[in-house]
Amino acid sequence: MKKSLLIYLLILGGFSLYGRGTAPYVLQNVYARNYETLNGSWNHIVDPFDNGYYDYRMNINRSGFFRNQKQANPSDLVEYNFDTSPCLQVPGDWNTQDDRLFFYEGSVWYKRDFNFEPREGERQFIYFGAVNYFCNIYLNGREIATHEGGFTPFSVEVTDKLRKGHNFLILRVNNDRRPENVPTVNFDWWNYGGITRDVLLVSLPKLFVDDYSLRLKKGSYRELEGYISLSDPQAGVELSLEIPELKIKQTIQTGEQGRADFNIKAKPELWTPQNPKLYRIILRQGNEVIEDNIGFRHITTEGKKILLNGQQVFLSGISIHEEAPYRQGRVYSKEESVLLLSWAKEMGCNFVRLAHYPHNEHMVRAAEEMGLMVWSEIPVYWTIAWDNPDTYQNASNQLRDMMERDKNRCAVVVWSVANETPHSEARDKFLIGLANQVREKDDSRLLSMAMEVTGQGNNISRVRDNMSDYVDIISVNTYLGWYGGSLDAILSRTWEIPYDKPVFFSEYGAGALQGLHGEENVRWTEEYQERLYKNTIEMFDKVEGFSGMSPWILMDFRSTRRQLRGVQDFFNRKGVISERGIRKKAFYVLQNYYKSKDY
Repeated sequence: MKKSLLIYLLILGGFSLYGRGTAPYVLQNVYARNYETLNGSWNHIVDPFDNGYYDYRMNINRSGFFRNQKQANPSDLVEYNFDTSPCLQVPGDWNTQDDRLFFYEGSVWYKRDFNFEPREGERQFIYFGAVNYFCNIYLNGREIATHEGGFTPFSVEVTDKLRKGHNFLILRVNNDRRPENVPTVNFDWWNYGGITRDVLLVSLPKLFVDDYSLRLKKGSYRELEGYISLSDPQAGVELSLEIPELKIKQTIQTGEQGRADFNIKAKPELWTPQNPKLYRIILRQGNEVIEDNIGFRHITTEGKKILLNGQQVFLSGISIHEEAPYRQGRVYSKEESVLLLSWAKEMGCNFVRLAHYPHNEHMVRAAEEMGLMVWSEIPVYWTIAWDNPDTYQNASNQLRDMMERDKNRCAVVVWSVANETPHSEARDKFLIGLANQVREKDDSRLLSMAMEVTGQGNNISRVRDNMSDYVDIISVNTYLGWYGGSLDAILSRTWEIPYDKPVFFSEYGAGALQGLHGEENVRWTEEYQERLYKNTIEMFDKVEGFSGMSPWILMDFRSTRRQLRGVQDFFNRKGVISERGIRKKAFYVLQNYYKSKDY
């Protein structure tokens, strides 16, 4: 029944996420490939009425901005000019690069000129780390692809579309919020628009390794399993896998589908937060060499316990938005990712919840190197259009691409399919389909979603959710003491969670303006937030099966929903660190609690 429901939803959709053009390609481990960066200064044109895309009758304009037309003689009418237009930095969001675009939602056109010299026997792809939210992609005046979804990577093959010498790449980027989008119209973070992650021109052999997986075999600590697949279904191609530190060098051949599966006897040192061991992996196919760093671990549950490598573990976590410290805007660099994660480590965390969308690849890899387990989720957030097949297909594709990019990252221990979603039959069908998709693709990680408290009374909070049958961890968001109830009421609260599964509190918290001090019953003071944290932790410690938490949130972040002048000023103030990097008193409450835990 579960599998048939997923198939039904996919067929019912009949929808291509990518619309016109060539479907973008998910390229594994792009930073280990041969590439040239297309980052830097891009000319841009702000287009609030989409004049560059539609004509005055709202038909697609065949002579739109993507043509990059020039005035051939003084009498020609061309009402735009990329060459004299200002520049935006890529990667980056437009909101924080130009004060006039701070609140802007709509279309912005980007153009980048570059030179290309073809080399025999190579294929070329243009890789985008992320573009928020929808983009049309044009190369030399021709549309080559479209993409929807603001947080997942994609690549487009351009081998037969590049010209020797000068080329120009143009993107129409649109971040309009729409009810059918994922996320939908209403969400609690800044709608940063633009080309927000790296753009690379990737050169690959004619036949190349397009995918691979390597992990501990389920249920074993002495055997590795995985596969290597080629870009084309060629049989009999010789591949090699090396793990020098384990003295492994194995040659395998592809089958008819261009894929080679393998099992290798080995006893690797296991990845843990205390010892985040990664092994250098080398893959070879002809002259192509790909290197990666991969760790090995098992993450499972047993009743109300979470087990890492067979040992019970408490997830000492914090939630993180992809918000740049100090400068604000969307995080895109490894340096900023490491800074945020180093604050989590300073607090004593062994776990981070990357909310509410897939973060950049640098963040996930840095967490792995630093010994932080990761919760990764897609932006199925609040009130999604549950009955819309196109919305489901969009969410499904974002889930697929998130899992494809990070399937070899052992730090990722939880896939999450939703956050704070209202209960309905349509919602259950939607989320069951996504849960089944996770199960069919990956049995080496835990599945969860952030649920809501479903009932309160007589000092009892209840959690009853139909999705409890499909997840491995019962994860709950609760804001007792902030969005209802007093600080004192927290201490007398008990919980009714009737499932034999680990309980994880995925969010709790209170707003505090850093530097504002007063009595602990005064809203927005650091003392109020501090007391709420102390009382909430005391309450959680009494919950049977309490296995971890990721309070909301590491750092104050921008949100258009947060408008209280002089306090919020378009920031969500629930961070335990200010946007300027200053620790609030609640930071030290968490630090003391986490450092008392015995992992």
